[in-house]
Amino acid sequence: MSDRLHAAPAAAPELLLIGVGLMGRPYARAAHRLGLRVRAVEAESRADEVRGLVDELELSQGQYGALDELWAETAYEAAQRHRPDGVLAFTESHVLAAALLQDRLGLPGPSLQAASISRNKALQRGRFRAHGVGQPDYRLTGALTEAGPWASTRFPVIVKPLSSAGSEGVELIPDLPAYRETAARRTKGLLLVETAAQGPEYSWEALVQDGKVWFANLTAKETTGPPNFVELTHRVAVRLPEQEAAVVDALGESVIEAIGMRTGLVHLEFRMTASGPQVMEVAVRTPGDYLMDLCSLAYGIDWFEMVVRLAVGAQLPPPPEAPVWYAASHFVVSEPGVVVAVEGLDDVRAHPAVVDAGVSVAVGDRIGETSSSGQRTGFAVLSAASPEELEEALAYVRRILTITTVDQARTRPGKGARV
Repeated sequence: MSDRLHAAPAAAPELLLIGVGLMGRPYARAAHRLGLRVRAVEAESRADEVRGLVDELELSQGQYGALDELWAETAYEAAQRHRPDGVLAFTESHVLAAALLQDRLGLPGPSLQAASISRNKALQRGRFRAHGVGQPDYRLTGALTEAGPWASTRFPVIVKPLSSAGSEGVELIPDLPAYRETAARRTKGLLLVETAAQGPEYSWEALVQDGKVWFANLTAKETTGPPNFVELTHRVAVRLPEQEAAVVDALGESVIEAIGMRTGLVHLEFRMTASGPQVMEVAVRTPGDYLMDLCSLAYGIDWFEMVVRLAVGAQLPPPPEAPVWYAASHFVVSEPGVVVAVEGLDDVRAHPAVVDAGVSVAVGDRIGETSSSGQRTGFAVLSAASPEELEEALAYVRRILTITTVDQARTRPGKGARV
């Protein structure tokens, strides 16, 4: 279904954006700055949020996080009506739809191979093993009870689904009794069981052109830890000692080669263990948690615009030589219970280092246990002229932005910021 808004000049090159969401809206603005016409495939439920941002809207029955096939169906129809000059996926469930069109039309993109591998963690594990990329030992299974003997000699282990984002479905299992409980609870679908890599967690974001890294960023992460490792804080433009930095760059390049990455954006997650980096997963789509905004702030270039340029084959400027600013994002994880107070948001927004901040709950809402990033209750995006100023601002946000809950079953209050 096409929802035409207003006519653009017939000669304007067109970007077809598969999914817009919230964090993908800067793609549309960047494309317009470059003189492109923007057509978007978006879920019917989000149409009203997107209409004012694009030139034409193609409505899909696809859902975020699922139904790749429906996104692809709408994308096929959109491209048949008018051939785009570039196709760009927003998030996980859009990746295959965009790659299929890029492959069919001969347009720049990650490659159909890279997109397919990125959507399936088991495919990643098999490919990384064949290419000698550092990663945890693993077992693919349709029944956790079947993999029990393998896991019993490797605790702690991680159990995860093959296709997910935001830590959804990821659990650390410390011992055999916990494993048996998990096996009884998780009885459907293929799962990966992996040895739990120990060490600091990072992500590596890279802009890639024709299989070569044009520019890359390293992000340091803080999480809630076991069992679900929900991400709390991200600091971009991290600088490691020269030897470690070279190892990380080599890891990124080996992953790009292993998955057959051609052109676009790569988001690689890994842990730096005592024996070297071990890959957790790789994606060829927009990373969450405002990482694109943070990289734009830190390096003085618009990462969204760079991705659009890559998608339509436009020329890139010279890459940045070094960070020009310091940036981070922080998220609030609330204790389970009923929200009785949301405090500090106005004060946090008024802080000079805070670029944006918000909460997703109100007094009276009930909050459950947080097991994925979609269940976090507040956020702040920060930037500062020095690492010291950034850390002071992060400490301020953690102290001031609070969401208080009461567990009615136990009649105990809890403050909502785990750090």
